[in-house]
Amino acid sequence: MRFLSRSRVYFSFFSDMFCKRRRVWYTTYMKQQTDLTKIQESTSKKLCIAAVYPVLIFYLTENFTHNPWADVRPYAQAFNLFLFELAAVVLILLTGSVRISLSALGGVSFLYGLINAYVLRFRSVPLVPWDIFSLKTAASVADNYNFTPDVRIAVVTVLFLLLFVSFYFLRVSIRCVTIRVRLLFAFVAALALVGFCYMLQKEEFQNRYRLYNKRFTPVFMANADGLAVTFVMNLPYVFVEKPDGYSAKEAEEMFSDLEEEAKETAEKQTADLPNIIVMMNESFADLSALGEFVTNRDVMPYLHSLQKGAKNTVTGMLHVSVCGGNTPNTEFEFLTGNTMAFLPQGSIPFQQYIKQEMPSLASHLKQLGYRTVAMHPYQSSGWERDRVYPLLGFERSIFLRDFYGEERVRQYVSDQACVDKIIDLYEKKAKGTPLFLFNVTMQNHGGYQEIYPNFSPDISAEGMNSVSLSQYLSLVSLSDQALSNLIDYFAGQQEKTVVVFFGDHQPNDAVAAPVLAANGMRWNALNDEQIKLRYQVPYVIWANFEIEAQTNADLSANYLGAEVLSRAGVPQSGYQKFVMDLEETWPILSAVNTEQADGDGNESLEKLSEYKKLQYYQIFGK
Repeated sequence: MRFLSRSRVYFSFFSDMFCKRRRVWYTTYMKQQTDLTKIQESTSKKLCIAAVYPVLIFYLTENFTHNPWADVRPYAQAFNLFLFELAAVVLILLTGSVRISLSALGGVSFLYGLINAYVLRFRSVPLVPWDIFSLKTAASVADNYNFTPDVRIAVVTVLFLLLFVSFYFLRVSIRCVTIRVRLLFAFVAALALVGFCYMLQKEEFQNRYRLYNKRFTPVFMANADGLAVTFVMNLPYVFVEKPDGYSAKEAEEMFSDLEEEAKETAEKQTADLPNIIVMMNESFADLSALGEFVTNRDVMPYLHSLQKGAKNTVTGMLHVSVCGGNTPNTEFEFLTGNTMAFLPQGSIPFQQYIKQEMPSLASHLKQLGYRTVAMHPYQSSGWERDRVYPLLGFERSIFLRDFYGEERVRQYVSDQACVDKIIDLYEKKAKGTPLFLFNVTMQNHGGYQEIYPNFSPDISAEGMNSVSLSQYLSLVSLSDQALSNLIDYFAGQQEKTVVVFFGDHQPNDAVAAPVLAANGMRWNALNDEQIKLRYQVPYVIWANFEIEAQTNADLSANYLGAEVLSRAGVPQSGYQKFVMDLEETWPILSAVNTEQADGDGNESLEKLSEYKKLQYYQIFGK
């Protein structure tokens, strides 16, 4: 009985203990499950909130320059948002932290949008992928611009800062998921991102969803498609595809035949060659090309006198491929005879493509016995000119260090100082050796809002209260005086000399906007024909000996070098002869404007195809 009694006691004790433990365990388990559910619900809510942030980042980035709700096309908005969401997913999976990932995405977007806003203000075109090649040059001239933010930039910046502060409260992590699983899903998401980018670059996809893909109007393209989609659509153009039907061997044979034929002609015409003095003037343009406006005095009286039919003078409008910046592209077209029409919009051949010796006006004249000199009164590293000029055949390059103590207008070496240096070099050259001097000026470089103690603008436009326009017109007037002094000097010289003068591009939108507005146009809403007006600058070919005079002889920059030799009676290279023949059927051929003359369309198209192949061979095929 005692044994049974004790057994009951032990059983009761262990039973109670087991039940208590089971209750404790059950209670703990249920509490853990409840907590886990709450955590999962909280995490889900935070992830849903996190999904909204890429949307906010996209719209804020676009708002730096325009209203995306009004400007970005519906499908383009959806595609931009998808890109931002996918990028966020990839970052979250890689880092495991939502806060870090969104901060990175927001930081990159903020910087890109802000830089794009200033680039658009200073250069009149948005950022493009190949602008990374221009970082060095951009840094060298950054001090010359006014970076004071406007109201839009200030407001968007404040909103971005508030967004970054809100990230602090978004404490959610997926690091509980193993790194291997996260990397696997990150890889899948990255593949989806790459695949979608590939689709965006297909013309059929772009047309189906009404994406704007005309790269000669980069501002409208960026506004209509959004910065992210535009950036992706431009990526394939960092590299240049071979022309249809291109054969390196065929192009080489064609090029050799052209040069061999020209060589035979050149050997008979090497006597009494004239000096060729070229002044490519920074931002020099006649803004009356955009429409009529009245100033307190004539901005460029000397140029206008030449345009009325001066003796031994050729004048007209030069169609260039850049506006507001990217000066070396006009240099490239003039010196090489190649056209930016066959290269990605916004690309910089000096930095991207010229890696070895390339035939040019300088190398050709050097072979004819000319002394070839390039001159630019600014940093030698700008657009890598110190590397490129020798590859183009220049024997000597003169940069800012050679202009010590010369006259300055604002902070730049003046055009008159360039004229004085040209005269000095001419007078010191060996007699009997013709000189080819190519001068790229700096006096008129933007921006145009700062006040300087050594420069007082004295030209104003009636009804236009614009500091930038007044300063620009006053600078251009000084360039006109310098041109007059240059021609006056060589008019009194015995040696035969040709002077070539042209602008590299028009000034940025801050200068042009008032003139456009006065003529019923908005700088950011120009149609195709109005856009073409922004890519025209005056040019002059003058000689102190007998040449056929002509006015309104419009052409594009790729033809000007060959045209100069033709007018001056200097033998042309085979490629230059080819370019001159092409001009008869395609008188204007730039990145933004192509005009075909009347005639056999098929024949002229075939000629254009040959031109494209020959250009590709010279740049990439050798």
